[in-house]
Amino acid sequence: MNKHPSLIEISDYIYDLPQEKIANYPLQNRDASKLLIYKNKTISENSFKNIDQFLEEESVLIFNNTRVVQARLNFQNSKQQAIEVFCLEPFQADLDITQAMLSTQKVLWKCLVGNLKKWRDEDLTLILENISLNVKLIEKRPDDVVVEFSWEPKALSFAEVLERSGAMPIPPYLKRKSEELDATRYQTIYAEKNGSVAAPTAGLHFTPAVYEKLKQKNIQALYVTLHVGAGTFKPVKTTTLAEHDMHAEWIDVSKETIGELLKNSTKKKIAVGTTSLRTIESLYWLGVKVFYNKNLLTGQLELSQWEPYQEVEKELSTAESLTSLLKWMEENSLQRLICKTSILLAPPYRLRLADGIITNFHQPQSTLLLLISCIVGNDWKNIYQYALQNDFRFLSYGDSSLLLK
Repeated sequence: MNKHPSLIEISDYIYDLPQEKIANYPLQNRDASKLLIYKNKTISENSFKNIDQFLEEESVLIFNNTRVVQARLNFQNSKQQAIEVFCLEPFQADLDITQAMLSTQKVLWKCLVGNLKKWRDEDLTLILENISLNVKLIEKRPDDVVVEFSWEPKALSFAEVLERSGAMPIPPYLKRKSEELDATRYQTIYAEKNGSVAAPTAGLHFTPAVYEKLKQKNIQALYVTLHVGAGTFKPVKTTTLAEHDMHAEWIDVSKETIGELLKNSTKKKIAVGTTSLRTIESLYWLGVKVFYNKNLLTGQLELSQWEPYQEVEKELSTAESLTSLLKWMEENSLQRLICKTSILLAPPYRLRLADGIITNFHQPQSTLLLLISCIVGNDWKNIYQYALQNDFRFLSYGDSSLLLK
């Protein structure tokens, strides 16, 4: 009998990743990266620009269209000491990220603060061309601080404020400050909805030329939104998963997209990135949840990390679950499903919607590596050993893989 994933020991998901294998910068051309293909338990390699050759005709790709915001803000206190404020998510529980990004005049935000000890009882102000941004410390909490941002001109949205004032939050493991190229290259070409503090990096390889090849094979593109939080960089530091708290992230999926997933339920569905996969797998369990809790109110719908592993009276098919979710949305007059998910995908989890994933190579001891092992099992070790021995570039700006169940 398969053991509950909370009992998994993270020591089984450690591998040696030398610093020189981490890609510090992107390649000049997005689609020039190497592509590892895992199919029928066999590993091969090619170039990402040819990925269409390894996807079935009329399959469906699911993309995460979140947009990375320039979430790092650099202030100075009255003694000219540097204080960095890193925006995480809105403080108001009733505001989703999209709404909060559209706020004008002022907003409350959860943040991480570098050099917090140097921030005494004073407001900090950042004055740039055509904008003045003020930040007030409201509350220090165990895992973050709550701050109030206010700005002039007041008519600007918070998204516009960050665009003008902030820096791109490239991953800490790159061990460098963000540069001008990161503003475009740490963003997918289809990024649309402001809210992430980390890029859905599997999508960074896609170009208009690759899109055209996919179109010629009648491969359909569907778009979901999961706003990636800073927790994506958080390694599992506990011995087992039982003590690891999975970070909650906002998802936003249209009724139309859920309908398309239902209509194409028999076709091959490939998630572009771990965030897209977590989103569509969350949809399945949200459908299960409203099936068994028909009177659930819109503000009550969210998914905790262990819910997919709870026993249910009857296991629903994908079609039954998505039909249940669409019916609930119809009854609640919802055109978009906006809620939080903390889903943790780890063995022995069985994928309900996705048949595979396009993804980069992930850090040791990460929940992303656990997710990969749901698709390829223990072969993740062979895949990563092959990548290390064959000059694949790792992590956010690294090379890509296509992993099929």
